[in-house]
This record gives sequence, C-alpha cells and structure tokens, in this order.
Amino acid sequence: MPEAVCANPETSPRAARAAPRCLLPPLFFSLLALFCRPALAGPECVILLHGLTKDASSMVPLAQRLGEAGFHVVNIGYPSRQKPIQELAATAVAEGLAECAQAGATPVNFVTHSMGGLLVRYYFQDRPVAAIDRVVMLAPPNQGSRVGDWLDHIPWIKDVNGPAGRQMGTGDNSLPLQMGPVRFELGVITGDRSRNPFASAILEGPDDGRIRVESAKVEGMCAFAVVPLTHGAIMADPAVIEQSLRFLWRGYFVGESAREYACGHERGAGD
Repeated sequence: MPEAVCANPETSPRAARAAPRCLLPPLFFSLLALFCRPALAGPECVILLHGLTKDASSMVPLAQRLGEAGFHVVNIGYPSRQKPIQELAATAVAEGLAECAQAGATPVNFVTHSMGGLLVRYYFQDRPVAAIDRVVMLAPPNQGSRVGDWLDHIPWIKDVNGPAGRQMGTGDNSLPLQMGPVRFELGVITGDRSRNPFASAILEGPDDGRIRVESAKVEGMCAFAVVPLTHGAIMADPAVIEQSLRFLWRGYFVGESAREYACGHERGAGD
C-alpha cells in the first residue's frame, strides 16, 4: 500500500485540489484516512502556446514558474505568420499533446497568449475535451479585433502578419466569430492599458492596444479578470503568472476585477 501523505497546496498542483492540509494530533490519526491521499505518480502537464509574431521565448517566464510549481511544462513554438489558424492548431496543439503523453504527464492544461488561445479553441471545437483539465487564455481575441480589420487594408502589414493575422478581424473572414462556445474549464485574463493611440482610437471601450476588454470574453468561460497591462506585456507579468497558476490549481482568480461564471463544465467528463 502506498504511503499516505498530505499534500502541500503551494507545491503540489493536483493535490492542492484533492486534499486539505493534515490536522495535528489528537485528531490527526483518526482523520488521516479521510483527508490524506496516496502520493501521486506524476505531474500534470501544461502546454504553452504563444501569440502571433511571437515565439516560445515569450512564454519562458510562465514556463519557469509553472515548472517550479510542479507541472510538466511543454512550451510549443510554431510559425505563427506562415499558415492559417486551422493548420497551426492541427500541428502545434497536437505536438503539445504528444509531448505530454510521451512524458506520462496527465491531465493536460493549457496557458496561451493572444492567438494561441484560438488554436486551442479551434482544435477542440469538434474533438473530445475530456482529457483537458483547465485552460488559461491571456489576452485572447475571442471576438476578433477591429485592429485586425484595419491592418488587413495595409498591404505590407497584412503580409507580415500572414494568413492567421488576416483571420482575426471582425468581418466575414473572422475565424473567432465562426467558432462556438468553449466546452472546457476556461479562465481569461486580459489587459486594459494601451501604448498604441492609433489602435485605441479604432477600438471602442477599454483595450490593451490590440483588443477590447470585451473582445477577450467567450461564451462558456468560467472566470474572467482584467489587469492594468498591455497586450505584449501580460504573459510575462509576475502577478498574471500567479493568477494563471491559481486558476490551474483552484479554478478561479482573485482581486477586484475577478469574476466567476456558472460555466457548467464537468471536469473529466466525456463528450
């Protein structure tokens, strides 16, 4: 029989959701069987997906912290400007899942930045989601962006952002607007600070210089938070990284801007 242990919620991601701290004597021995769990065989997996024009190095601060917290981290790089979202999703998400499986790390989580969230949404829109535990999306253009519409009319910028960039507007070619609600446990964090007055003049309401705060929302999400950061700074911010870790462990954010929704997703359930 494996030795019964009580996990430390600050260092063990799976046990943080499964077992409370052990109580001291005299109740310790009588409640040991109720509150303690066998030591777990291995870590959970978390797949990181960067955004458009970025690479895996932009997710390194996240990767380091999640690794310290006990996750098996798979930081995927992909050619964001060379292919449409459909093709990028088919390769990048599948590569991450394969690496998790090879490592024997389960269940699978995701933390994404910007367009990386759309890759997860597209990949799982017609696939089972039972293997997914939780997903955190940072500044995702879930409702597209009017900045994308504007950039699509500037030839040299349109070409620089590639096929995927042309899919993230709000018009007829908007892939985000063609996808349905998410079916996995999702937390979204987005920023409301901009250093791009031209983009902010196009957008309506608070924005991060790329997308409106409201554009980050998606039907089916479980939690939402707004932070005072720009689109390009959010994924490396220490406080955002800790919020992401909290959601992976606990399923909620904290702070004045944090909101929870009755998303109705049953973790671990089949499709």
